[in-house]
Amino acid sequence: MFTYVDSEKSAKIKVIGVGGAGGNAINNMIASNLQGVKFIAANTDAQALEHSKAPLRIQLGESVTEGLGAGANPQIGRDAALENEEDLKHALADSHMVFITAGFGGGTGTGAAPVIAEICKDLGALTVAVVTRPFSFEGKKRSKMAEEGIEALKKVVDTAITIPNDRLRGLASKKATLMEMFVRADEILLHSVKGITDLIMMPGVVNLDFADVRTTMAKAGMALMGIGISSGENRAVEAAEKAISHPLLEDVPITGAKGVLMNITATSDMEFEEVAEASEYIHKEVGEEAEIFWGTSVDDNMGEEMRVTVIATGIGEEAETGNKLARSLRGKIRDIGPDELDNIVDYDEPTFIRQKKAVGESSGAIYRGNDGGMVTESELDVPTFLRRKAD
Repeated sequence: MFTYVDSEKSAKIKVIGVGGAGGNAINNMIASNLQGVKFIAANTDAQALEHSKAPLRIQLGESVTEGLGAGANPQIGRDAALENEEDLKHALADSHMVFITAGFGGGTGTGAAPVIAEICKDLGALTVAVVTRPFSFEGKKRSKMAEEGIEALKKVVDTAITIPNDRLRGLASKKATLMEMFVRADEILLHSVKGITDLIMMPGVVNLDFADVRTTMAKAGMALMGIGISSGENRAVEAAEKAISHPLLEDVPITGAKGVLMNITATSDMEFEEVAEASEYIHKEVGEEAEIFWGTSVDDNMGEEMRVTVIATGIGEEAETGNKLARSLRGKIRDIGPDELDNIVDYDEPTFIRQKKAVGESSGAIYRGNDGGMVTESELDVPTFLRRKAD
């Protein structure tokens, strides 16, 4: 039966931006019309929070910080989050999936993000963190605080992606402004989140649903994501090849992955043989033991291009299939390289507009188990009272 899914019964996905960098990332996602998710901003800096575009804003640790920020002290950030633990629980309640975005090395993001991740874990939500590491010129102390925060994060999230700010220098010219550099970071945060949510939210003849995403991302081991785009006669195989050789995957081969999510996106005239070719290529590279979930999405703005998105989990780790064991296992942290955006398309057009243009807009039959087949100085979490002194 082909019907529209009641939005009230769809997967509830929330994105929470923590601290200055996380808040700016949220603003960028909202400005880019990221659809199908609810946005939350959480910060100790009351002034920065006032400029947030998020419909739900939570001031952390008012009694601890007086709204002036965490002063680059992660312990204050942690205490601030604990002070508003009940507010955070209420905001994140009923979530099926939560993305946590933050800049690490400062006070609020580094200290509060692990607390928020623990809350998500207790609520039973699939938790994915996308965080940035500080620039090396910010000093060893800030770098050390970031590493300690990431270690705390690793213990409670399902999967996590880290973005070293140093590598952003390869994404822009030497004359790029500081603001332009952080915009690059925001773009990577956006595409990391959107690359996953579109697997669930975009229309297609064969859809992936939240259960597929959860089964794969809540399994075990390292989670890797790659996106490949190609056009021409051999676009399907070429896009699949680019996806698994994407910079996100370059340090660890996809071979031996325990679980794979694959989404193939093209215009409504995509051919079955193309879908088969791309699927067979991924299957061959991953191996016989992987549990593969695949789906297609219709986007008539793709033109002659085809996009293949691959998320692989359980690489280098023993994967468990039991739900309880799966929830107890946590992903490893990996770094994103400077060329992350090379194969990522521009997603400026909202999903609901693409849905109107799609042919065969029904939610489609669901197939599972295809076995074998606005940047400001607050980016750095500098508290308000220090910025005022600088001014």
